[in-house]
Amino acid sequence: MVEHYEHQFISFINAEMEQDTAHDLNHVLRVVKTTKSLCAIEGAKLEVVLPAAYLHDCFSFPKNHPDRARSSFIASDKALDFLAAIDYPPEYHSDIGHAIVAHSFSANVYPQTIEAQIVQDADRLDALGAIGIARCLQVSTGLGVGLYDPEDPFCEARAPNDRVNTVDHFYTKLLNIAETMNTKSAKEEADKRTAFMKQFLTQLGAEI
Repeated sequence: MVEHYEHQFISFINAEMEQDTAHDLNHVLRVVKTTKSLCAIEGAKLEVVLPAAYLHDCFSFPKNHPDRARSSFIASDKALDFLAAIDYPPEYHSDIGHAIVAHSFSANVYPQTIEAQIVQDADRLDALGAIGIARCLQVSTGLGVGLYDPEDPFCEARAPNDRVNTVDHFYTKLLNIAETMNTKSAKEEADKRTAFMKQFLTQLGAEI
């Protein structure tokens, strides 16, 4: 049933998303793909997971905006208005809204349902691995952040500062994401992607 709405979800986010290149339709489609996989493994409700995955970034303040932490709350309200307008079954609205709110790092809201846990896990997995490295570079470039500190590229003798150096973001956030996963299947994938990112840092060190 829920798959019948997918073209409407895509049309909506194409019209509404105004974010950086790391948070585009391709990001949404990757999160949707991952949520479908996790949903099948974990036995969650696709009727909740799929709309939340498609709509989780339908609104977002820029990374450096002072109201960034409010983004997922606004996205949730906006998504629920849209779902009501297309007559999506109302019994799923509350759980969809919660999953959208809880997906965000900055909102700091604990996912209370397995569906919310899956959406959060899927979104965080997209910050890891090869795609995670590429997205990190996209965001940092957009914000005018340099690549690394030439004196201490890997934060061995200083506190990381990802507002100045892109590589520092690995140490402030990316290498710790695997430990925040909710589901076993997502944790296993996160560990694989984190290992790849560590290999990238090793190679980068050899080159600089």
